[in-house]
Amino acid sequence: MTLTTLLRRLGYTLGLPVILVALWWVTSAGSQNFFWPPLARIMDAFAETWFGPRFAADVLPSLIRLFIGYLVALVAGVGLGVAVGSWRWLRESIEPSLEFFRAIPPPVLVPILILFFGIGETMNVAVIIIGCVWPILLNTTEGVRSVDEVQRDTAACFRFRPVSRLFRLTLPAASPQIAAGARQALSVAIILMVISELFATTNGLGFVIVQFQRSFQIPQMWSGIILLGLIGVALSMIFRFFESRALSWYTGMRHSERGE
Repeated sequence: MTLTTLLRRLGYTLGLPVILVALWWVTSAGSQNFFWPPLARIMDAFAETWFGPRFAADVLPSLIRLFIGYLVALVAGVGLGVAVGSWRWLRESIEPSLEFFRAIPPPVLVPILILFFGIGETMNVAVIIIGCVWPILLNTTEGVRSVDEVQRDTAACFRFRPVSRLFRLTLPAASPQIAAGARQALSVAIILMVISELFATTNGLGFVIVQFQRSFQIPQMWSGIILLGLIGVALSMIFRFFESRALSWYTGMRHSERGE
């Protein structure tokens, strides 16, 4: 990659964020609106609020809930998706139930989960799991169903054992769609992390942002919202890094098909 190409990519990546931040800075510079403070004041509050004990008290618990819920949903979604996509009788028998539960918004289940799990970490993680499992499950199912029939027949001719067929054929062939579902679920996980903390917890980003709003600490509230956005960007970049490594074969194949 040449220096020119690198600079062009950086320009494409950072151009719009820089423009938006500059517009926000300029338009809010002389603001006297209590609910729309200057961005400079928000950034001062950002450093004072999050570069200290509050990071360990509120940010880390939120991230731990997110990672646990996301990883459990990933394992459960891929496992169930492989089973549902592989066996037609299973898909036909549980598909109506899956559609019913998928149509229920996870935030609606929060009061019910509080009744079952009480107020605490289990409820927060359960909300994330229930919301994240669906995009992973559905994409995995479609990925397994779309495995090439010729490849299936070839594996049968070579008498692949079920485990070998799973890890050598099914999962690699379905991995692009599994990755697409996992990427969608990551965004859902961040949203549900905040929603679950709004209802029943004593720490976390969602909880503390609402507390800032209720106590009229508006710059601190805005700084928490900005922090959530930065966390989302960081997690997306980490996901894309691992995705590019795991699906390098698929990316190379697509590029060769397009003659790049």
